[in-house]
Amino acid sequence: MGVTAFAELTTMQVGGSPDRLIVATTHDELLAAAREAFSSLEPWFVLGGGSNLVVSDEGFPGTVIQVATRGVEVVSETSDTVTIRVAAGEPWDSLVEQTVSNGWAGFEALSGVPGSTGAAPVQNIGAYGQEISETVVSVDFLDAESLEFVRIPRANLGLDYRTSVFKASGPDPRAGVVTSVEFQLSRGGGLSEPIAFPQLAQALGVELGERVPLADVRARVLELRASKGMVLDPTDRDTASSGSFFTNPIVSRRALEAIPADAPRWETVPEARDVAVPLGEQPAPPPPIVEGGIKLSAAWLIEHAGVPRGFRLPGSGAAISSKHTLAITNLGGATAAEVGELARYVQSRVSAEFGVELQPEPILLGVSL
Repeated sequence: MGVTAFAELTTMQVGGSPDRLIVATTHDELLAAAREAFSSLEPWFVLGGGSNLVVSDEGFPGTVIQVATRGVEVVSETSDTVTIRVAAGEPWDSLVEQTVSNGWAGFEALSGVPGSTGAAPVQNIGAYGQEISETVVSVDFLDAESLEFVRIPRANLGLDYRTSVFKASGPDPRAGVVTSVEFQLSRGGGLSEPIAFPQLAQALGVELGERVPLADVRARVLELRASKGMVLDPTDRDTASSGSFFTNPIVSRRALEAIPADAPRWETVPEARDVAVPLGEQPAPPPPIVEGGIKLSAAWLIEHAGVPRGFRLPGSGAAISSKHTLAITNLGGATAAEVGELARYVQSRVSAEFGVELQPEPILLGVSL
């Protein structure tokens, strides 16, 4: 019997098989499998929920460790906050549902995001005005180089827009496996964090900055995501995707000269960033100031570059979602090569029309753009 293919392990439903697949259901199994893989000379890859991943049709020439651990533990509580430690394999939306039910605020706008908890800080997931960077306290991590098991505080995670120190495409990625994540959430009497996203505020019928019942936020976010094909549904081919395929580009003011005045844009305000400081060392140097830029809507750029919803190349099984131009979907039987071909086409159209280079959001394993 062959090894399960990535087409069965990912939400995009494309990709060949790895040479070897290990499913780790306990903390000890995960550490043992990871140490064995890290110590070998063979390639390895850590797989979570498979929702932010596109793998080549040839598969992966090495060991894949699927993180399937479970567990949510309350570490500490105060009258205002609760700190929890969550196993890396815990499904993200199940965790959000649990925290909302418990009256804990901080994850409610991230409802419906697919994938596992361990992947959340790797990608610094965010939606509708919330990001993991706002709630994460630390990450438990097995380092692939040293084989040491360490706890990394938030200040050392390099969290930024859809990236972290763990992101393979980052400037200095740290290889290994996340085993659990610690978060601090708010006790707000069943009310959300202040609503920070205009579309969500409009859907809730409130002003920006207002707090509303957590369950209301979760319900509205799930409705908004479903309307864009961003909530997994086996009966809807638009959801057979990796979510948003491209990140919203951040450009300089000078680059705006080629962008129409009616294109949506948001100024990213310069802000202080935490400095990565070795554990136990004090004091930390003053945080640097990061220069701001202008964030553009990738969806708007794609549509106005002549790539509409539902677009597909002739004969391809991959298409732009009929609900949202940011998603590339598998209509049924698509190959990873077809997904990559469509992604490159979108990039070329946006580059030719606006001079903006779109960057992929999912991890691409053996797929080149």
